[in-house]
Amino acid sequence: MRVELTRVVRRWQQLPLDRARSLCGQVRHCAQSLIASTDTPEQLPHLSPAATMDQLRVAVYDACVAGRADEALEALVVLRRSL
Repeated sequence: MRVELTRVVRRWQQLPLDRARSLCGQVRHCAQSLIASTDTPEQLPHLSPAATMDQLRVAVYDACVAGRADEALEALVVLRRSL
């Protein structure tokens, strides 16, 4: 899990800012889907590209704590391939 999350973050950091901005919604959607079945199913706010990646990290952590590590890993793989 940690390796795949690191790969996503590294790829995100290498994106031009305009491209990262255009993909923020996709990353936020991924994070939102990971927290959708947790105790706090609230909408994630629209944040900067750097903060959006932090949202994803927290969502992955929450999914792992909730016993959904496999789902989180699959979501990260799909996300990384689309970046």
